[in-house]
Amino acid sequence: MKNLFSSSATTVIMLCVYAIVLAIATIIEKFYGTAIAKAEVYHAPWFLFYQGTLVLHLIFVLVVKHCRRYVKLGMLIVHCAFIVILLGALVSFLTGEEGILHLREGETGNRLVMLDGGHRTEHELPFAIELKNFELSRYPGSSSPSSYESVLVIHKNGESRSEHISMNNVLDIQGYRFFQASYDEDEQGTVLSVNHDIAGRYITYSGYFLLATGFLIVFLSGKSRFSRLRHRLKRLYSGHTIAFLFFLHLSTFAFADISDLSDIVRRHAVSPSHAKKFAALPMQSPNGRVMPINTFSSELLRKLHKSTEVKGINSDQFLLSVLLMPDVWMRLPFISLPGEDICGRYGLSGGYCAYTDLFADDGSYKLQKDLETIYRKKVPERSLLDKDVLKLDERINLFHQLLNRQLLSIFPLDNAQSNKWYAPGDDLSLFIGKDSMFVSKIFDWYLDEVRQSILNHNQTEADRVLDMIVAYQNAKASTGLISSEKLEAECRYNALQPFRLCRIGYLLLGGALLLTLFGIRSDRRCWGNILHYVLLGLALAVFHLHMYGMGMRWYISGHAPWSNSYETMVYVAWAIVLAGLLFARRNVLSFALSLLFAGGILFVAGLNWMDPEITPLVPVLKSPWLMFHVAVIVAAYGFFGISWLIGMSNMVLFIITGHKSRRPERMLQIEELSILNEMSLWVGLALMTVGTFLGAVWANETWGRYWGWDPKETWALITILVYAVVTHVHLLKCDSSLWLFNVLSVWAFASVLMTYFGVNYFLNGMHAYGYNEGAGDMMVYGGVLAGVCVLFTVFSYIRWKKTDVVADTEYEIKKLKIEK
Repeated sequence: MKNLFSSSATTVIMLCVYAIVLAIATIIEKFYGTAIAKAEVYHAPWFLFYQGTLVLHLIFVLVVKHCRRYVKLGMLIVHCAFIVILLGALVSFLTGEEGILHLREGETGNRLVMLDGGHRTEHELPFAIELKNFELSRYPGSSSPSSYESVLVIHKNGESRSEHISMNNVLDIQGYRFFQASYDEDEQGTVLSVNHDIAGRYITYSGYFLLATGFLIVFLSGKSRFSRLRHRLKRLYSGHTIAFLFFLHLSTFAFADISDLSDIVRRHAVSPSHAKKFAALPMQSPNGRVMPINTFSSELLRKLHKSTEVKGINSDQFLLSVLLMPDVWMRLPFISLPGEDICGRYGLSGGYCAYTDLFADDGSYKLQKDLETIYRKKVPERSLLDKDVLKLDERINLFHQLLNRQLLSIFPLDNAQSNKWYAPGDDLSLFIGKDSMFVSKIFDWYLDEVRQSILNHNQTEADRVLDMIVAYQNAKASTGLISSEKLEAECRYNALQPFRLCRIGYLLLGGALLLTLFGIRSDRRCWGNILHYVLLGLALAVFHLHMYGMGMRWYISGHAPWSNSYETMVYVAWAIVLAGLLFARRNVLSFALSLLFAGGILFVAGLNWMDPEITPLVPVLKSPWLMFHVAVIVAAYGFFGISWLIGMSNMVLFIITGHKSRRPERMLQIEELSILNEMSLWVGLALMTVGTFLGAVWANETWGRYWGWDPKETWALITILVYAVVTHVHLLKCDSSLWLFNVLSVWAFASVLMTYFGVNYFLNGMHAYGYNEGAGDMMVYGGVLAGVCVLFTVFSYIRWKKTDVVADTEYEIKKLKIEK
């Protein structure tokens, strides 16, 4: 019994069961709600008992193996950290409180309502809260909420003080954390979520600190497994790169365009030269960022049409065309529909709709009733169709504001404390004197001159009026608000499209590098080596271009470039190439594969349903914890991606292993790649673990809780468990452990894809902001990739089992000589 409870096989099985239970819990939450998932799994006695058993097993294993001196200091601290973290979770469960406080305007309350498994209980707070006012702001020209906040008065110990709480602004009183969750339908009441967990939080934070310390020791210590792997690789490394051809085919995608634009639109297109000058004009975005109109026009057309061109007219020409001929564009079906279900619901077809298609004959908005229902739901309760309706509403609102000239904020208000700029369609009554006359007349004058320039093919007057607007902006804008250097840099960035160039470069150079590796193996002439190093140099140049593009986005936006889906995919591609570079000295094949993988990721990032917009961070994303959280966890994805590539490569090697005379050499090559694979997994696992718990710290400092079993959080934990199992496979000491390790390193990547994409598409939760309508296509590609992995797994296992004893003996003898 003692040997069974302390065996590595028991550890692997218990971790697998734990991961499976967590995955099932997220599915239960999807179909039956969060309350049922917590009652039946997360907070259920049997689940707590299992976690306790897992902790006891972990302690027992550490004691037994530490007594036998199997466990080094770094791994001992890492495993102890998990025990402390789970202890903190237990304390949070036993002593923590979580509930809601519902208040109407003018009402004072101190009763916290808690729901546990459907049971309602109340707890009295040591202070009272009065809702003074609830404020809801909507987007201009729209019924869609933009933000909402509660103005509160805190009554405590005979004293009162005023506080504001909004969607992203947490209020902390005596360890009770309040954040804005929802509001009443009549907009006269607020719903605040409340969390109280002091002891559990401090214990858990201590565990996080131990975790980071332990991993640091693991990678720096000369006696850790990571260090032993590094020394084994150095002894085993033969100086030659693996020689086999790995083909990668990327399908080309053809995206349907809208039907031919009418003759009147084509005949009245603005000249590209003047459109370019107009596009360089600075404007203020709805979120306050000053940027060139070129950025706004491309982002707008991409949001509306999912492309930066409409039948040969670029985004700058499109913007001017809409301003010149709004009646024509209102009737053109060019607004992209986010999903097929939308078509049947509102009687649309063709993938695109016109602005007028969503208004009934009486002028009523067809989406209005559905929107009112959706906004009364909590975010986790919204269906995929609900999200599609919200996306379509956003596009209609954008076009509506453009038609009313409310988006082009090009007029700064002199001496305005808020530094707000105004659009020609805004209320311009705040402008006085000559400024009032200028801003009310200049834009119509400019459009008249543009019309004349189209007719007489002379844009001199249009350019002159545009220069007048520029002079006004420079004179009236607050000092430092207009940065000509940043505007020029952004225009260069838009024209350069660095990540598009990187995508092409990575795919071409990755494929060419594989071909040269094959050529060098078969032909050792000098020209082959020269070509090989030339390709490596070009790949390094593309990598620097990748960094340059990320640096440009960082400089333009003023924050780290990983705040949305597009930027994180760009960062993942960079991290994968970086991981390949770290192993390139030992094995160039891993670098070549990383180039192909990064090129594929940038290909996906460049698809029309990805949004490359540069935006200021919303308040919830401005925490420095977020920057560290995303940077670390996405870097982990890069190392997991390298492991997936190496695992696939080894399965190919298992399959193509042929003659007995070549088999010992091939086995040494497989082991060389397997060592690289395990080293990459250890780095990825450390980054993933630390990054996940950095996210917990961010959530606690922003939302008032560090862990809430949200599906995204749960799947991040599942990913950690899955890769923990893979890195412990070597302890099983079975005959097929080498094959099993590589296969598991391939299939483990499915947990990464589920965490990054699948949760947003299949499940609900607070992290559903990452959803977009293109995720369905990603699931199709994932299914095809899974089919390929199945075939590789089956055939590699068959070939592995056919390896004969003679070849195995030769391999062991050669390996022993190398190690000596």
